Amino acid sequence: METNNKAKVTVQAVIQAPVEKVWTYWTEPVHITKWNQASEDWHAPKAENDLRIGGTFVTRMEAKDGSMGFDFGGTYDVVKQHEAIGYTMEDGRRVDITFVDKGSETEVIETFDLESTHSAEMQQAGWQAILDHFKAYTEQSE
Repeated sequence: METNNKAKVTVQAVIQAPVEKVWTYWTEPVHITKWNQASEDWHAPKAENDLRIGGTFVTRMEAKDGSMGFDFGGTYDVVKQHEAIGYTMEDGRRVDITFVDKGSETEVIETFDLESTHSAEMQQAGWQAILDHFKAYTEQSE
């Protein structure tokens, strides 16, 4: 599948936590299940993560009422601890995440290929909402 010509969208947030904590909360399944949802009526009951080049991940995302759900997954092709993660989703789309160490805070910048089913605005809003949940969870947790 050709991905070089796909439209891309970027979401970002500054997390009030050092990069080591941000990295841990982003990559460990015990934490992923706590923040990886776009709205309060969804949750991520299960996550698996093999964080290495060639490793795969999958997060189960479900509506809390049980009405729908899906597995979100991909394969890593970039893993630079505390700096960057890149992966290709199962549908061939690309995601690149940069972690910018700013001492007591960390900027997370996530760029992803758009899919053709939903509007760019809807996709950006959904991914930003997930990133905002990550920010809130990471800042509130010890």
